[in-house]
Amino acid sequence: MKRRKTKDIHIGSLHIGSDYPVAVQTMWSEPLPLPSDKDGYDRLLTSLRSYATMGCSIIRFSYPSSENKETFTRICKESPMPVVADIHFDWKLAMEALSCGAQKIRINPGNIGAKYKVEEVVKAAKDYDCAIRIGLNGGSLPLKLRQGDHAKGMVETALTYLDWFESWNFTNSVLSLKDTDVDTTYRAYREIASVMDYPLHLGVTEAGGIISAVARSTWVLGRLLSEGIGDTMRISITDDKEHEIAAAREIMRTVGLETKGIRLVSCPRCGRASFDSQAFLKKIQSRLLEYDAPITVAIMGCQVNGPGEAASADIAITGIGNRVYLYEKGVLTKEVTADTAEEVLFTRIEELSHAQ
Repeated sequence: MKRRKTKDIHIGSLHIGSDYPVAVQTMWSEPLPLPSDKDGYDRLLTSLRSYATMGCSIIRFSYPSSENKETFTRICKESPMPVVADIHFDWKLAMEALSCGAQKIRINPGNIGAKYKVEEVVKAAKDYDCAIRIGLNGGSLPLKLRQGDHAKGMVETALTYLDWFESWNFTNSVLSLKDTDVDTTYRAYREIASVMDYPLHLGVTEAGGIISAVARSTWVLGRLLSEGIGDTMRISITDDKEHEIAAAREIMRTVGLETKGIRLVSCPRCGRASFDSQAFLKKIQSRLLEYDAPITVAIMGCQVNGPGEAASADIAITGIGNRVYLYEKGVLTKEVTADTAEEVLFTRIEELSHAQ
């Protein structure tokens, strides 16, 4: 597909825009550990490394207080991906986050306060060579705009803020225009994409749990991406962040923007199944995301339809009770026990990955 042509902006060493792959991001959802909490910090860093391995390119943190300064500074230095500070209301916290080493800040200029405060933040970002996301939500528009069409209100407001930034000679900007209503979100992104050339961060705000969030995000983001609109994205899910990363990659794979990584085929399970394919898939799903090789893996519940339906898969697992069978391109290659099936499967995935 033809991507909408945009400016090239950078978040640290990561470039965003139409000349680069769509970047997946997620947001840390827990309070930052205290400097004295070594175990908590180690768990955080381990999670970030896992996210990066799964295909996440950008991580965002709330920065609500100066009490977070020491830990946040360390995160900015040690994170395996660029770090974004999410700032609301306090312009001095934005300045502080930049001094900590954040490579990007997300602000809504409308809640930062007086225009001179926004200008100070923008000038500091320019001095630190950092990016800014102008992040607008339908629910946080000025009152007079909230009472009308949220989509048009967000576009009008975003263009005003862009004019401010450009008057201060700042162009390392990304925009997002999100709403809880999918049609409003879709219309806002389409309209803003037609009148300016800055990269867009896609998302549906407060989209809910896994089912509602993936359904709503697929309807909006899938359509926008298929029209060439969108340069970075987050699927907001009220659940584990691994689901956000997996959903974003799968949407991109579905619309043809992603060719790397495991393509998963699995049956929904039925009363005929004696192999618990559902539990097996839940156990291995995050691990599958760690591979970039374009391999199709099928997880099937029984040997009635399983082998035939998975015939085109590079590797397929199916079973009867404790007996599990490994197929490659529809040909039975190995019989193992349920206890050893996971490691046998991943050993073969490793071999195929290295052969790519």
